[in-house]
Amino acid sequence: KVSMDDPETAFCTLANREELNPEEGSIHHCLYQFTRNETLTETNKLLCDVCTQRHCGPKNNIKSEKKYVYTNAKKQMLISLAPPILTLHLKRFQQAGFNLRKVNRHIKFPEVIDLAPFCTAKCKNVAEGNTKVLYSLYGVVEHSGTMRSGHYTAYVKMRAMNNHLSDLVLRGQSQALETEPVKGQWFHISDTHVQAVSVSKVLSSQAYLLFYERLL
Repeated sequence: KVSMDDPETAFCTLANREELNPEEGSIHHCLYQFTRNETLTETNKLLCDVCTQRHCGPKNNIKSEKKYVYTNAKKQMLISLAPPILTLHLKRFQQAGFNLRKVNRHIKFPEVIDLAPFCTAKCKNVAEGNTKVLYSLYGVVEHSGTMRSGHYTAYVKMRAMNNHLSDLVLRGQSQALETEPVKGQWFHISDTHVQAVSVSKVLSSQAYLLFYERLL
């Protein structure tokens, strides 16, 4: 969707992203890179309908006679609606010539993450004045093996029902005030084997999918 917001605020975020200084190899660094401001120039110029209309005139409807006008532009992908459940999918493969290879590098991820530096300043379901959009980790999917074969396991937190999250899912309303991780016991699940584990074990896993629930 093309945004027609004021250019001065179109690239503003809820929290100052420039203060992040994210550590390379972390989920924060991945999000920072994914939402960075890009300049579109040369072969990546943007087709501008307004410029084209101005150049050809509003009455020119013959496509063959239109000379499309492309212009330099800025592009940035930001979150405009904070989801009740945040799912982060890590790209765990890399192109190597004509082959794909598995990426086994450990990506650091926190138990509580703040999405505010990656949300637009006019994020639709964030109360005015809020500068934090917090999420608590409750699930991780891990893949071991290669691109040809492997095994999926999961880490899941067993915790009490989150009534605030239910309100957010069912009615789009958030009254949650918690800023700490949701308390509960973590379990590692591999086929029929289930074992209680520590949070440090979870945070050291080779995450493929991350599941967070909204706190604030």
